[in-house]
Amino acid sequence: MDELEHVSGDGGSRVAEARLRFLTYDAFPVGDVRRPVLASWVRSRRWNLPADRIDLPYVADPDLDLPLARSATPVLRRLHEYLDGQPISIILTERNGMVLRRLTADAELSRHLDRVNLAPGFSYSEQFAGTNGIGTALERGAPTHVFGHEHYAEDLEDLACAGVPIKHPITGKTVGAIDLTCWRKDAGSLLITLAKSTADQIRAALLTDCSAREQELLQEYLLAGRRSGDMLLAVNDDLLLMNAKARQNLDASDQAAVLAHASDILGRAGANAVAVELPSGRRVRITCKPVPEGRRGAGAVIQITQQPAGQNLMSVSANRPPPRPGLPGIVGRSAPWIATSRDVDNAYRALQWIVLSGEPGAGKLALARAAHQQNNPAGTFRVVDAGVAQDHFAADLEAELADDTVQALVIRHAERLGSLRLDELVGALYSGRERRLSEPPWVALTLTTGGSNQLDLSELLTLFPSTVDVPPLRHHIDDVRELVPYFLSQLSHGDLRCSPEAMQQLLRSAWPGNTEELHQVLKQVVQHRRRTGIILLADLPADLQAISRRSLSQLEALERDAIIRSLLDNNGNRGDAARSLGMSRATIYRKIHDYGIR
Repeated sequence: MDELEHVSGDGGSRVAEARLRFLTYDAFPVGDVRRPVLASWVRSRRWNLPADRIDLPYVADPDLDLPLARSATPVLRRLHEYLDGQPISIILTERNGMVLRRLTADAELSRHLDRVNLAPGFSYSEQFAGTNGIGTALERGAPTHVFGHEHYAEDLEDLACAGVPIKHPITGKTVGAIDLTCWRKDAGSLLITLAKSTADQIRAALLTDCSAREQELLQEYLLAGRRSGDMLLAVNDDLLLMNAKARQNLDASDQAAVLAHASDILGRAGANAVAVELPSGRRVRITCKPVPEGRRGAGAVIQITQQPAGQNLMSVSANRPPPRPGLPGIVGRSAPWIATSRDVDNAYRALQWIVLSGEPGAGKLALARAAHQQNNPAGTFRVVDAGVAQDHFAADLEAELADDTVQALVIRHAERLGSLRLDELVGALYSGRERRLSEPPWVALTLTTGGSNQLDLSELLTLFPSTVDVPPLRHHIDDVRELVPYFLSQLSHGDLRCSPEAMQQLLRSAWPGNTEELHQVLKQVVQHRRRTGIILLADLPADLQAISRRSLSQLEALERDAIIRSLLDNNGNRGDAARSLGMSRATIYRKIHDYGIR
């Protein structure tokens, strides 16, 4: 049976039945669904996408001046003329699935595509639209056709789509996709063939439109790769190439530092190399060769050579001290977290007063304490909470600042002060700094973002030369993999670890309370569920066993938790859980989906 027969006639009925059973977590013959489609259904469910509607992000004015759009336009117009009068829509998207152009000769089909938002500005990425010809082709990186009930969203079941990723002819990277969409009843086996041919024509047009400068840059990049085993980048205004060694060794912060140094080198006459320390602590020599030779600002090949320890380097910051080990007690290796830790450490070593700004529970106080432990473990570390300031607040603060044994002072929750207490704080800081000119303490001020306090802090902030923004946990979510075992080792006295399923659920949480919330969740698990062995998904609090795409009201949250408890009590049997809650089977299916319960 070929793929078109698989999804038409009786085959189409089997796919429709399989889709329904998949959405309701019932068993079905796996052979009734093509493997790429079934894999896409699974991804769509993991993204907690609704099957009864589509909810897509929208950009009002997509950029049509992209090289892809410019090169593809003549190809699309020729195909549109060739298909004149046929109920087939030609759709061009960016690599993220956002529709750039749509050409449709059939008015009825055009109206239907408008209703399902398959129009310029909307993203048909699989993570938003579920299984579809555009998003699934981009996700797989291969030509893909999706017919009728194979679509995850029922709004698309009357359509057939054939999508093909478009690869850049020089870099080989996916730059977009071409999709041909028609009515399901009109689908033919040649649809995917025509989409592949169109993608090839667009790729050829891209190659033709590549400037001589880009081709010269590519040649220099390839030549440098043959001569050296170093990390290599090639850049101009529209292109960034990176060899495998650079991708493996340079994280995002290091890449940004390399590009910044390269820009500085290319802007200075007579300079073509510099030795630096990157944000990760890696010591390298950066060499730049302008392309074309002698013309700065056109493009460049950048060579990054690892340097041995002990060599004199220019650091990323002119006053940056030599690299140091990670801060004690600070867990996580993601680039944003490491960069933040280094900024706090460098400020302490320079005795520069700083502001630590971030969401509640993000780790502001922990970073300040760790920097002190790193640099002056024998010194006294004090914390003053301005959020609970009393009448003697100013006097207590001045006493702390005057105490020669206090080497570091953190003032928390300054944003909670009233105007009178704020003036007292500013006065106490000025006074304390003047009294200890020779050996001033290091002072860090923490500010919690996201509050409603509109107090003017400008005078206070003039005392602090720099601000370090502490990222929320969702911005370095991979660090959860290290934070969980670290917290469990503190909270339990035995061998306690997290199952892969439970860890995956923790990674999918938004963590509005950040690292502190994660700590409290694990503390709750240890105290009330499990102290040794393996933490299972069912051991997590009820609100973490569900992933919802929207905020829930208090009543909805209570209902969701009741459904989860009933499912656990009935060993996952949805029918028994529905009966125990007084719901119909259809209602509990719908609520399981709406609340994202796994």
